[in-house]
Amino acid sequence: MSTLSSRERKDLRARGHTLEPVVRVGQAGIHAAVIHKIGLELHTHELIKIKLGQGAPMKAKEAAPLIAEQTGAEIVQVIGGIVLLYKERPPEDED
Repeated sequence: MSTLSSRERKDLRARGHTLEPVVRVGQAGIHAAVIHKIGLELHTHELIKIKLGQGAPMKAKEAAPLIAEQTGAEIVQVIGGIVLLYKERPPEDED
């Protein structure tokens, strides 16, 4: 279930418009290493684009929920082969 309001989603789509994909999924599909890379990028950037190439074994609309579930991210938008994901960075420990 989405925790983003429609206003937040709209703002994130606007921010994501100029982003370049930081993760590309190819013929090997979505596997542990790709999920790990996506998780690292989300921790660093909060808002990322993922591009699923033409050789990818699944379409972006099928892959987005799988990726979001495994990374704890929110799907902001799926257009063509591009998935825009958001995951709020946890507050840093102050210890």
